[in-house]
Amino acid sequence: MTPNAKSLALRFRDNLVMALRFFSRLPTGGGPHERPELGRIAVVLPLAAVIMGISPVAVLVGGAALGLPAYSAATLSVAAMVVIGGAMMEDALADAADGLFGGHTRLRRLEILKDSRHGSYGVAALCLFLLLRVSALGSIIAIDPLLAGLVWLSANVAGRSASLWLAVDLPLARPEGAAATVGALPRRQFIVGAALAALLVFLGAPTLGVLIALPVLALVVWSWGRLCHRLVGGQTGDLIGAAAALGEITVLTVLLIFV
Repeated sequence: MTPNAKSLALRFRDNLVMALRFFSRLPTGGGPHERPELGRIAVVLPLAAVIMGISPVAVLVGGAALGLPAYSAATLSVAAMVVIGGAMMEDALADAADGLFGGHTRLRRLEILKDSRHGSYGVAALCLFLLLRVSALGSIIAIDPLLAGLVWLSANVAGRSASLWLAVDLPLARPEGAAATVGALPRRQFIVGAALAALLVFLGAPTLGVLIALPVLALVVWSWGRLCHRLVGGQTGDLIGAAAALGEITVLTVLLIFV
Protein backbone atom coordinates (compact mmCIF):
# COMPACT_ATOMS: atom_id res chain seq x y z
CA MET A 1 0.00 0.00 0.00
CA THR A 2 1.38 3.41 -0.99
CA PRO A 3 1.75 6.13 1.69
CA ASN A 4 -1.14 8.09 0.16
CA ALA A 5 -3.41 5.05 0.08
CA LYS A 6 -2.48 4.21 3.67
CA SER A 7 -3.21 7.77 4.73
CA LEU A 8 -6.62 7.67 3.03
CA ALA A 9 -7.44 4.33 4.68
CA LEU A 10 -6.53 5.68 8.11
CA ARG A 11 -8.56 8.81 7.48
CA PHE A 12 -11.55 6.73 6.42
CA ARG A 13 -11.22 4.56 9.55
CA ASP A 14 -11.00 7.61 11.78
CA ASN A 15 -14.07 9.15 10.14
CA LEU A 16 -16.04 5.93 10.60
CA VAL A 17 -15.04 5.69 14.26
CA MET A 18 -16.08 9.32 14.72
CA ALA A 19 -19.49 8.64 13.19
CA LEU A 20 -20.05 5.54 15.33
CA ARG A 21 -19.06 7.38 18.49
CA PHE A 22 -21.37 10.26 17.67
CA PHE A 23 -24.45 8.24 16.65
CA SER A 24 -24.13 4.98 18.60
CA ARG A 25 -23.11 3.25 21.80
CA LEU A 26 -21.06 0.61 20.01
CA PRO A 27 -17.51 -0.04 21.29
CA THR A 28 -14.92 1.66 19.09
CA GLY A 29 -11.64 0.95 20.83
CA GLY A 30 -9.60 3.01 23.20
CA GLY A 31 -8.21 5.55 20.76
CA PRO A 32 -8.42 9.27 21.49
CA HIS A 33 -11.79 10.93 20.95
CA GLU A 34 -11.64 13.63 18.32
CA ARG A 35 -14.00 16.58 18.25
CA PRO A 36 -16.88 15.54 15.94
CA GLU A 37 -16.92 17.19 12.52
CA LEU A 38 -20.11 16.87 10.52
CA GLY A 39 -18.28 17.15 7.20
CA ARG A 40 -16.22 14.06 8.04
CA ILE A 41 -19.16 12.17 9.52
CA ALA A 42 -21.50 12.76 6.57
CA VAL A 43 -19.41 10.88 4.00
CA VAL A 44 -19.26 7.69 6.08
CA LEU A 45 -22.63 7.87 7.84
CA PRO A 46 -24.27 5.32 5.47
CA LEU A 47 -21.63 2.73 6.39
CA ALA A 48 -21.91 3.61 10.07
CA ALA A 49 -25.69 3.09 9.82
CA VAL A 50 -25.11 -0.36 8.30
CA ILE A 51 -22.75 -1.29 11.15
CA MET A 52 -25.28 -0.05 13.70
CA GLY A 53 -27.98 -2.13 12.03
CA ILE A 54 -26.14 -5.46 11.91
CA SER A 55 -27.06 -6.60 15.42
CA PRO A 56 -30.74 -5.50 15.26
CA VAL A 57 -31.12 -7.25 11.90
CA ALA A 58 -29.46 -10.36 13.34
CA VAL A 59 -31.98 -10.30 16.19
CA LEU A 60 -34.79 -9.91 13.65
CA VAL A 61 -33.67 -12.76 11.38
CA GLY A 62 -32.53 -14.99 14.23
CA GLY A 63 -35.75 -14.51 16.17
CA ALA A 64 -37.82 -15.44 13.14
CA ALA A 65 -35.60 -18.48 12.47
CA LEU A 66 -36.12 -19.66 16.04
CA GLY A 67 -39.87 -19.55 15.57
CA LEU A 68 -40.77 -16.29 17.30
CA PRO A 69 -43.96 -14.67 16.02
CA ALA A 70 -43.22 -11.97 13.45
CA TYR A 71 -44.18 -9.04 15.67
CA SER A 72 -42.24 -10.40 18.63
CA ALA A 73 -39.10 -10.62 16.50
CA ALA A 74 -39.77 -7.13 15.15
CA THR A 75 -40.19 -5.69 18.64
CA LEU A 76 -36.96 -7.26 19.92
CA SER A 77 -35.02 -6.00 16.90
CA VAL A 78 -36.37 -2.47 17.32
CA ALA A 79 -35.39 -2.61 21.00
CA ALA A 80 -31.86 -3.61 19.96
CA MET A 81 -31.67 -0.66 17.56
CA VAL A 82 -32.82 1.72 20.29
CA VAL A 83 -30.11 0.44 22.65
CA ILE A 84 -27.35 0.59 20.03
CA GLY A 85 -28.33 4.11 19.00
CA GLY A 86 -28.58 5.28 22.59
CA ALA A 87 -32.22 6.24 21.86
CA MET A 88 -30.85 9.40 20.24
CA MET A 89 -33.17 9.32 17.23
CA GLU A 90 -36.19 8.53 19.38
CA ASP A 91 -35.36 11.26 21.90
CA ALA A 92 -34.79 13.77 19.09
CA LEU A 93 -38.17 12.99 17.53
CA ALA A 94 -39.95 13.41 20.86
CA ASP A 95 -38.14 16.69 21.62
CA ALA A 96 -38.85 18.02 18.14
CA ALA A 97 -42.56 17.20 18.37
CA ASP A 98 -42.83 18.92 21.75
CA GLY A 99 -40.79 21.93 20.67
CA LEU A 100 -42.35 22.65 17.31
CA PHE A 101 -45.94 21.98 18.29
CA GLY A 102 -45.97 22.77 22.01
CA GLY A 103 -44.95 26.41 21.80
CA HIS A 104 -46.51 29.50 20.24
CA THR A 105 -43.42 31.64 19.65
CA ARG A 106 -39.96 30.95 18.27
CA LEU A 107 -38.26 31.53 21.63
CA ARG A 108 -40.73 29.34 23.48
CA ARG A 109 -40.31 26.52 20.96
CA LEU A 110 -36.54 26.67 21.35
CA GLU A 111 -36.92 26.58 25.14
CA ILE A 112 -39.06 23.45 24.90
CA LEU A 113 -36.57 21.86 22.50
CA LYS A 114 -33.84 22.23 25.15
CA ASP A 115 -36.02 20.67 27.85
CA SER A 116 -35.18 16.99 28.32
CA ARG A 117 -38.67 16.21 29.61
CA HIS A 118 -41.28 14.94 27.14
CA GLY A 119 -44.81 16.23 26.84
CA SER A 120 -47.92 14.93 25.12
CA TYR A 121 -46.73 15.66 21.58
CA GLY A 122 -43.37 14.01 22.23
CA VAL A 123 -44.81 10.89 23.81
CA ALA A 124 -47.37 10.53 21.01
CA ALA A 125 -44.70 10.97 18.31
CA LEU A 126 -42.39 8.45 20.01
CA CYS A 127 -45.13 5.84 20.40
CA LEU A 128 -46.27 6.24 16.80
CA PHE A 129 -42.69 5.97 15.52
CA LEU A 130 -42.06 2.72 17.40
CA LEU A 131 -45.44 1.30 16.38
CA LEU A 132 -44.85 2.11 12.73
CA ARG A 133 -41.41 0.49 12.87
CA VAL A 134 -42.68 -2.68 14.53
CA SER A 135 -45.80 -3.02 12.36
CA ALA A 136 -43.88 -2.52 9.10
CA LEU A 137 -41.13 -4.96 10.07
CA GLY A 138 -43.57 -7.52 11.42
CA SER A 139 -45.51 -7.43 8.16
CA ILE A 140 -42.37 -8.04 6.08
CA ILE A 141 -40.99 -10.70 8.44
CA ALA A 142 -44.16 -12.71 7.84
CA ILE A 143 -43.17 -12.79 4.15
CA ASP A 144 -39.37 -13.00 4.29
CA PRO A 145 -37.29 -12.25 7.43
CA LEU A 146 -34.07 -11.62 5.50
CA LEU A 147 -35.83 -9.20 3.19
CA ALA A 148 -37.25 -7.44 6.24
CA GLY A 149 -33.74 -6.92 7.58
CA LEU A 150 -32.42 -5.59 4.28
CA VAL A 151 -35.37 -3.24 3.81
CA TRP A 152 -34.99 -1.89 7.34
CA LEU A 153 -31.26 -1.33 6.87
CA SER A 154 -32.00 0.49 3.61
CA ALA A 155 -34.62 2.71 5.25
CA ASN A 156 -32.35 3.54 8.18
CA VAL A 157 -29.39 4.37 5.94
CA ALA A 158 -31.52 6.58 3.71
CA GLY A 159 -33.23 8.39 6.57
CA ARG A 160 -30.02 9.14 8.47
CA SER A 161 -28.17 10.45 5.43
CA ALA A 162 -31.07 12.50 4.09
CA SER A 163 -31.61 14.17 7.46
CA LEU A 164 -28.23 15.92 7.16
CA TRP A 165 -29.70 18.08 4.40
CA LEU A 166 -31.02 20.31 7.18
CA ALA A 167 -27.43 21.09 8.18
CA VAL A 168 -26.71 22.14 4.59
CA ASP A 169 -29.90 24.06 3.91
CA LEU A 170 -30.70 25.77 7.21
CA PRO A 171 -28.81 28.04 9.60
CA LEU A 172 -28.40 27.16 13.25
CA ALA A 173 -31.54 27.94 15.22
CA ARG A 174 -29.36 28.70 18.26
CA PRO A 175 -25.60 29.14 18.66
CA GLU A 176 -25.19 26.31 21.17
CA GLY A 177 -26.19 22.65 21.22
CA ALA A 178 -25.20 19.46 19.37
CA ALA A 179 -25.65 20.92 15.89
CA ALA A 180 -23.37 23.84 16.71
CA THR A 181 -20.57 21.69 18.14
CA VAL A 182 -20.10 19.54 15.02
CA GLY A 183 -19.52 22.40 12.62
CA ALA A 184 -20.99 23.20 9.24
CA LEU A 185 -21.71 20.59 6.59
CA PRO A 186 -20.36 21.49 3.15
CA ARG A 187 -22.66 20.59 0.29
CA ARG A 188 -20.00 18.41 -1.36
CA GLN A 189 -19.63 16.12 1.66
CA PHE A 190 -23.39 15.79 1.94
CA ILE A 191 -23.65 14.79 -1.73
CA VAL A 192 -20.91 12.17 -1.37
CA GLY A 193 -22.64 10.63 1.64
CA ALA A 194 -26.07 10.80 0.01
CA ALA A 195 -24.75 9.10 -3.13
CA LEU A 196 -23.24 6.28 -1.07
CA ALA A 197 -26.51 5.94 0.84
CA ALA A 198 -28.50 5.72 -2.41
CA LEU A 199 -26.17 3.00 -3.71
CA LEU A 200 -26.61 0.95 -0.53
CA VAL A 201 -30.38 1.39 -0.66
CA PHE A 202 -30.51 0.15 -4.26
CA LEU A 203 -28.46 -2.90 -3.22
CA GLY A 204 -30.74 -3.75 -0.31
CA ALA A 205 -34.30 -3.07 -1.43
CA PRO A 206 -36.61 -3.68 -4.42
CA THR A 207 -35.54 -1.38 -7.27
CA LEU A 208 -38.99 -0.08 -8.18
CA GLY A 209 -39.73 0.71 -4.55
CA VAL A 210 -36.43 2.58 -4.19
CA LEU A 211 -37.12 4.64 -7.32
CA ILE A 212 -40.30 5.88 -5.68
CA ALA A 213 -39.10 5.97 -2.06
CA LEU A 214 -36.08 8.24 -2.60
CA PRO A 215 -38.00 11.14 -4.22
CA VAL A 216 -40.68 10.84 -1.53
CA LEU A 217 -37.93 10.88 1.11
CA ALA A 218 -36.43 14.02 -0.43
CA LEU A 219 -39.82 15.72 -0.38
CA VAL A 220 -40.47 14.77 3.27
CA VAL A 221 -37.05 15.99 4.47
CA TRP A 222 -37.34 19.21 2.46
CA SER A 223 -40.83 19.85 3.84
CA TRP A 224 -39.63 19.16 7.38
CA GLY A 225 -36.81 21.64 6.85
CA ARG A 226 -39.24 24.30 5.64
CA LEU A 227 -41.39 23.72 8.72
CA CYS A 228 -38.37 24.00 11.02
CA HIS A 229 -37.27 27.19 9.35
CA ARG A 230 -40.72 28.73 9.67
CA LEU A 231 -41.24 27.78 13.30
CA VAL A 232 -37.76 28.19 14.85
CA GLY A 233 -35.70 29.88 12.14
CA GLY A 234 -33.28 27.04 11.47
CA GLN A 235 -32.04 23.61 12.57
CA THR A 236 -30.87 21.95 15.76
CA GLY A 237 -29.53 18.50 16.53
CA ASP A 238 -32.98 17.37 17.66
CA LEU A 239 -34.59 18.58 14.44
CA ILE A 240 -31.99 16.71 12.37
CA GLY A 241 -32.52 13.58 14.45
CA ALA A 242 -36.28 13.89 13.98
CA ALA A 243 -35.75 14.20 10.23
CA ALA A 244 -33.82 10.91 10.32
CA ALA A 245 -36.72 9.20 12.09
CA LEU A 246 -39.28 10.63 9.68
CA GLY A 247 -37.07 9.67 6.75
CA GLU A 248 -36.68 6.09 7.93
CA ILE A 249 -40.42 5.64 8.38
CA THR A 250 -41.11 7.25 5.01
CA VAL A 251 -38.80 4.88 3.13
CA LEU A 252 -39.92 1.87 5.17
CA THR A 253 -43.57 2.62 4.42
CA VAL A 254 -43.02 3.11 0.69
CA LEU A 255 -40.90 -0.03 0.38
CA LEU A 256 -43.53 -1.99 2.28
CA ILE A 257 -45.88 -1.47 -0.67
CA PHE A 258 -43.45 -3.22 -3.03
CA VAL A 259 -42.53 -6.22 -0.87
